[in-house]
Amino acid sequence: MQKLPLLGAEAIAQGAIDGGMSGIYAYPGTPSTEITEYVQINKTAKERKIHSRWSTNEKTAMEAALGMSYAGKRAMVCMKHVGLNVAADAFMNSAITGVNGGLLVTVADDPSMHSSQNEQDSRYYGKFAMIPTLEPSNQQEAYEMAYHGFELSEKYQTPVLIRITTRLAHSRAAVGRHDVKNENKLVLPQDPKQFILLPSIARGRYKNLLGNQANFLLSSEESVYNQYFEGKDKSMGIIACGISYNYLKENFRDEDIAYPVLKIGQYPIPKSKIEKIANECNKLLILEEGYPLIEEMIKGYLANGIKVNGRLDGTLPRDGELNPTIVAKSLGLSGTKTFDIPDFLANRPPMLCQGCGHADTYNALNIALNNYGKGRVFSDIGCYTLGALPPFETIDSCVDMGASITMAKGAADAGLIPAVAFIGDSTFTHSGITGLIDAVKEKSHVTIIIADNFTTAMTGGQESSATGKIEDICQGIGVEPEHIRIFVPLKKNMDEMVRIFKEEMAYEGVSVVIPRRECIQTLAKRKKEAKKKILN
Repeated sequence: MQKLPLLGAEAIAQGAIDGGMSGIYAYPGTPSTEITEYVQINKTAKERKIHSRWSTNEKTAMEAALGMSYAGKRAMVCMKHVGLNVAADAFMNSAITGVNGGLLVTVADDPSMHSSQNEQDSRYYGKFAMIPTLEPSNQQEAYEMAYHGFELSEKYQTPVLIRITTRLAHSRAAVGRHDVKNENKLVLPQDPKQFILLPSIARGRYKNLLGNQANFLLSSEESVYNQYFEGKDKSMGIIACGISYNYLKENFRDEDIAYPVLKIGQYPIPKSKIEKIANECNKLLILEEGYPLIEEMIKGYLANGIKVNGRLDGTLPRDGELNPTIVAKSLGLSGTKTFDIPDFLANRPPMLCQGCGHADTYNALNIALNNYGKGRVFSDIGCYTLGALPPFETIDSCVDMGASITMAKGAADAGLIPAVAFIGDSTFTHSGITGLIDAVKEKSHVTIIIADNFTTAMTGGQESSATGKIEDICQGIGVEPEHIRIFVPLKKNMDEMVRIFKEEMAYEGVSVVIPRRECIQTLAKRKKEAKKKILN
């Protein structure tokens, strides 16, 4: 078996390629970005012409993947946890339509919020949609779940959710591969009405989903990802999910774990194995990364009154990532203490890159806002969110993708005039366009700054759907052409930038200001690649 040193995210990508995938759809978002990027550079994927272009947002990605499944091909859609909120409409309804070709929905959660607004647990979405959910404990399992996940999806004609977390996505291990499967042939659904969710049809499809629950449970009971390990000490039983099983194992290394352990990697949770460990042990310790999903469920249906410890009772922290040290404390072990962060690294705030155009834009905006005061700049998700920190301290909100425009509109409706929205080019096409439509429709007194650096910079420079289109989009929506203003954010243009901001904030209607300059990171990369071509 050939082995490759892969990140968890890359292992999923390789597993999907080897498993016969025909297309992957995604919007970049840490910690899921590397899945699609791996496919984009993979030799086999290129030879097979596997579709791997970035989508405009997670909803369009989910719908496109469902369309490929409709045509009988195997598809994967990838996103981070908050991206599943964007895709939720299509995701939830895909559980009702079911699939034709295998469909994997891979979601990377971010406990401890390393690069996110929250740390929600996507297993709840799997439970909400009532579909099988897979949660790997290591990189090899990540590969296996993607490789075999298409078969599980096609066996029950259902989407399958794969949930990973930051630590697994971004850590590396040797991964063994299987033979590469052929792609599915193009074939339409046997039931021509399967994907038509008119109420009369949807009711029947929903009954099918409910009828499949017993099959999903049986599959989980028999799954190789759900394993019961006997232990001599019945004073406590341990249920470990996903990567938390690795954290448990790290505290014992070459020793056998004295307690019975139930390792869970496939959901719905295997009820018979849960009942077995509950009946054998005096109490249970639940180790799960994220929310206390299993802990809550166990307390709900175990009738023997067994004591259950976990995140809800304080045995484990309610927030943040688990790690071997935290797990050791929950077991009453000393554990291996992690090293202290040196003082010169601790509390080092993130900052914009030196020479970034956003810095010049914020400096000009601060000057233009002097006569209005603070508290009126609504920002969005991107590098420019760092404008909340010194030395700029310009922005006053950052909630979700696209919220800058709609929050600015709402504030203007409340009488906060002028209200300013600050959004990036990629985020604008992701979720900002609909907010601009609302603002134009009501002629709101808002100034919308669309910072155009030609890329999706925050996640590493992926292509932006907005490149070369922003003015046309804004004008097509109805923004008056004379109030679509463009400048190059450079210090030498400071006077012009301040003047434009002042003029547009004074305008009693919708105005769009576009600071346009290529991201310095992608510019440097492009120049380096051009030089390399010349030398070759």
